[in-house]
Amino acid sequence: MKKTSTYVTNGVIAFLGILGTAGSAISQVAPAPVGVAGASGAGRGGRGGGRGMAAPKKGVCPLPILPALPSDTDTAFYAKTGVPHGTVEAASYRNYAGADKRMQIYLPPGYATATNVRYPVLYLNHGGGGNDLDWTKVDQRQGGSANFILDNLIAAGKAKSMIIVMADSSKCASATPSAPGKDDACTQEYLRDIIPYVDAHYRTKASREGRALAGLSMGGFVVMHTGLPHLDTFSELYVYSSGHINEADLKTFEDNFQDFFKDPNTNDQFRVPYYMAAGETDIALKNGQKVMAIFNRNGIRNFWVLSTGGHEWPNWRRYLNQTAQIMFPDCDAPAK
Repeated sequence: MKKTSTYVTNGVIAFLGILGTAGSAISQVAPAPVGVAGASGAGRGGRGGGRGMAAPKKGVCPLPILPALPSDTDTAFYAKTGVPHGTVEAASYRNYAGADKRMQIYLPPGYATATNVRYPVLYLNHGGGGNDLDWTKVDQRQGGSANFILDNLIAAGKAKSMIIVMADSSKCASATPSAPGKDDACTQEYLRDIIPYVDAHYRTKASREGRALAGLSMGGFVVMHTGLPHLDTFSELYVYSSGHINEADLKTFEDNFQDFFKDPNTNDQFRVPYYMAAGETDIALKNGQKVMAIFNRNGIRNFWVLSTGGHEWPNWRRYLNQTAQIMFPDCDAPAK
């Protein structure tokens, strides 16, 4: 049996999971603990330590129920089955530094015929030593089968039809945070080259509400170092098996985002809570936990997922399958 709960304490939504046979964790609604406000008003103190504290406010979009991860032995969710399939095509561009680059573009089923439809875009990053082809490889040990994962979810009505952009960030991703206000190489390439190219060549929902950023391992640094400083461009961030490796980078990361963390409106920038996941034997597990501790200390709404397995594609496929189901919620954009 899987036992899971979501609880609220000191203004932080915390996600706990006890692994079951599928090695997954899911969110469920639990009663507010003593001292934390209920639906009708402020908390009344008590042993929970909430006396005098304002209750955290709701997110700008309804809080999703995080689907359970597939079993670590399940292959059906990324199999090429008899459902409508999207297409994957290569796109070439020249970046701001004059380098010729390539990215893979997944177009969902029906894209070619539904010419009046615009689609949200997931920008999906590979890991260190990889490239733009990794997420669509069908090798169980070395590939993500991202296109088949989305084909199956879309056919089942579990995910929105979306475009997926898989760029080659192998020469720009860095584990070291850049200084505040100074975009690193990957950030510049995304803002100056990749996103403008995609919006110009494909029928995208060209707004922050229509963009999510995800990545595994080294690609997780792209999410943190590009996504967090630019929540005017992205509204959803998903980190798979990543976290700052040394204490100096961790401190720099926290110092860089002090204003961001202390801004009372920061949570309003996330249409879906910030997401991090790692395997219980993952080499990045402790690094990710240290980063998540910073988010928890500062009251940033988040999902934390612990799974079976380690730093490997069987996990990253499962994380994509899980998060694709909560991306791009149907809710109005908050007032500016």
